[in-house]
Amino acid sequence: MELLDENIQSDVYRSMLEMIAKLGLSSYSTTIMTTIVLSILLVIILYAIDFLLRKVLLLVLTNFIAKSKTKIDDLLIKNRVLQFATHIVPVIVAKEAIPLIFKGFPNWIKIAMQITDVALVIAVGLLFNAIFKSFRDFLRGNKSFSDKPIDSYLQVMNILVFFVCGILIFSIATGKSPITFLVSLGAASADLMLVFKDSILGFVASIQVSMNDMVRVGDWIEMTKYGADGTVTEINLGTVKVQNFDKTITTIPTYALVSDSFRNYRGMQNAGGRRIKRSINIKMNSIRFLTEEEIEELKKIRMLHDFIVDRTNEINQYNVSNKVDPTILANGRRMTNIGLFRQYIKTYTYNSPKIRTDLMFEVRQLQPTEHGLPIELFMFTNTTVWNEYEVIMADIFDHIIAVVPYFHLEIFELPSSDDMRVIAEALRRNN
Repeated sequence: MELLDENIQSDVYRSMLEMIAKLGLSSYSTTIMTTIVLSILLVIILYAIDFLLRKVLLLVLTNFIAKSKTKIDDLLIKNRVLQFATHIVPVIVAKEAIPLIFKGFPNWIKIAMQITDVALVIAVGLLFNAIFKSFRDFLRGNKSFSDKPIDSYLQVMNILVFFVCGILIFSIATGKSPITFLVSLGAASADLMLVFKDSILGFVASIQVSMNDMVRVGDWIEMTKYGADGTVTEINLGTVKVQNFDKTITTIPTYALVSDSFRNYRGMQNAGGRRIKRSINIKMNSIRFLTEEEIEELKKIRMLHDFIVDRTNEINQYNVSNKVDPTILANGRRMTNIGLFRQYIKTYTYNSPKIRTDLMFEVRQLQPTEHGLPIELFMFTNTTVWNEYEVIMADIFDHIIAVVPYFHLEIFELPSSDDMRVIAEALRRNN
């Protein structure tokens, strides 16, 4: 609907033309001056409208929204939705005023109308972009969507909006139907697939990641190929941002989460326990049977007393029933220092309030190597907080390493410079 009908436009233009004609200018100059004056008046009117909308109406709406308890309207203000909406009104007014301003130059009307149409398309596109951002921020504040890749979907919507705006601008500039542009676009689809390869792959990967619940914002993931080991802070259409524990940021292509393997520690965090999987290497030649005196001495260890009593009775019954010759240590069953050491570790860790006994719990021997016999602890702490986990694990191994000599065992170590110095001095003395 036109703001001014054709008759009113003609009357306004004729009146302005007659006023300027009184200045004694030529007919052509009068027409030019009329166009310039009307353009200046239009700029003043547009500025007044914009000022009125921004300073008065927008201020009133902002104050009204600030008093409301809903969150979505605050996000509309934050993302300047109302400001972008007010920009549309002056563009519409300018579009309606163009036939009046350029009545003396009909050939210019089409060009000016195209310019205002393009400006209107851009203004509407920016408005939709601001609305989508507000919707994204609203979903981020919702616990159900806080860990979802909302940014990926926002970027897809933005691409669609700007794609439609681009088609409309092309149609306005060329005067051709948008269908013509789409047909030519189909012919160049192979080139477009190449140009937008990462975006397409990222979009598909985002859907797969979201539907399969592979990664969420806030998950701790480890992806060695890209040097990522930290918390996911953002999942976009093309990239996933991971803040490593040293506060550096690693950027991973979104499609890499689908095409490559990675480790997600969410299961550990949900379980409330973090795994300890560490071993201590015992020197092989320190492993032996225990004497009666040594067994009696180890009985004094509170955590081993009941176990040693039960095991001693069990071994004695077996040896007696099988008429074992006690003079040969290899005959029958006997307690070893490594066996009691392993049992002590198991009892000590099992009774620790920092260890989860409802999850996998094991103290075991591993395959002997050139570095000795590994005794591995496989268990879970009662926390997933990194520094607390490290403290718990360090306390356990501090204690284990300290009690090794009580069992007449030795920890395997490669020779150090001091060891080599002692050996060299011994050889020198012997020579």
